[in-house]
Amino acid sequence: MNQKMTSRSPERQAVPNFSASNLAESDFAGVTAHKGQFTSSALRGSDFSGADLTGSSFQGSDVRDAEFDGANLTDCSLSALDLSNASFHKSILVRTDFSGANLNGTQFAGVTLTDVTLTKTDLRKTIFEGCLFDGVDFTNSDLSGQRFDGQTFIGVKFEKAALTEVSFKGATFKNVSFHPGFTLSKKYYRMIKTICFDGATMDKLTYALLKGMEADLSKVTVI
Repeated sequence: MNQKMTSRSPERQAVPNFSASNLAESDFAGVTAHKGQFTSSALRGSDFSGADLTGSSFQGSDVRDAEFDGANLTDCSLSALDLSNASFHKSILVRTDFSGANLNGTQFAGVTLTDVTLTKTDLRKTIFEGCLFDGVDFTNSDLSGQRFDGQTFIGVKFEKAALTEVSFKGATFKNVSFHPGFTLSKKYYRMIKTICFDGATMDKLTYALLKGMEADLSKVTVI
């Protein structure tokens, strides 16, 4: 009986709580911190490379210049915080929420973003290189002037997003929505015409949607 009362699951771990802490330039490389609480903390310049942070929350924290290269950020909340100049090289981003975050100078390289939320976010100075966007939501975000050349978009939403002068040269599209969510206005038509799709490959549904918006698809390949 005593044995039953004292037995514990070997998988049970205390939830790490670092909320409201001064942890600037801390070394968290390679740690496992499932459902960790890093909210409202000073984490500028901290190293989370290779860490497993599944289910963790960083809301309201200062995470400028932090390194998340190779980190597992599945189901993490990184919304409404400062992530400027942070690094996400080959990170695991599944259902990660970046909505409303400051991503100026933030780098995403060699990353597959799966069901990631990037809504209501200024992405004009964010760097995306060699990424695959699968189910990503860019609704109400500003992507003006972005360069997504050669990258892949599957089931992505660009609804109500600012897309002036965006380049998708050589990009691949499948089931991507550019619908504004309201009646198409002359202003929206003008914006769509500024997008570069030269050399892009897209499925028939995406092509038909953009064709109806009078986008320049003269150098697009339909699959």
